[in-house]
Amino acid sequence: MNKNNSKSKEIKDAATIVIVRKENNKYKILMGQRGKDAVFMPNKFVFPGGAYEKNDSLVPFSKPLPDEEKTLLSLKSSMSRSESLAATVIRELWEETGLKIAESYHWNNLRIHGWDDFYKNNIAPDVSKLKFFFRAITPVGRPRRFDARFFICFAEDLHCNLDDFSKASSELSHLQWIEIKKTEDFDLPIITRIVLKEVNFIIKNGNIKERVPFYNEGSSSSNYTYL
Repeated sequence: MNKNNSKSKEIKDAATIVIVRKENNKYKILMGQRGKDAVFMPNKFVFPGGAYEKNDSLVPFSKPLPDEEKTLLSLKSSMSRSESLAATVIRELWEETGLKIAESYHWNNLRIHGWDDFYKNNIAPDVSKLKFFFRAITPVGRPRRFDARFFICFAEDLHCNLDDFSKASSELSHLQWIEIKKTEDFDLPIITRIVLKEVNFIIKNGNIKERVPFYNEGSSSSNYTYL
């Protein structure tokens, strides 16, 4: 195997966010479509998210992640600061949709590349509202592999215009709030359909599960463990 192929098979830490919005007694989630030329999951509708970057570990939080979430994120993880994935998911949400989960914060002289819009507006990620509820590693044989941690957040915790995607990057197209029942009509990855079952459970029962499902043998496998 050559160097480039070896690198493409590395498992990268990543984070994904499911935002649940209730309108007229119907629950919707925010999704967008990946481009047809994308290396990873072309044409698929996905949740906002992406790979961890080193600077994510440097970012201050306006409100901290609950200790329970920190503990769960650290399980079976090689990351020294797994809670940094909470920053990753807020950054990816901002980049791909233009929406922020943030509160007021004085950065003083601290400047972190990739977080310009946050420190210029004196805000920092509010990770206190995030719930880590699912984890999956991309199956062997895919062009790219990620160890993805899924967070859930409710739309009322975003203090911004939920329909304004004017500052979104071009990575995801057709950004929209999709009624959960109607996601069956969309081209979704298998793992996304599994995640949506967990989302439905949380909506109906609340965050009552003490353990997090971990699909560590590939998203197409019915075998999974719990963290």
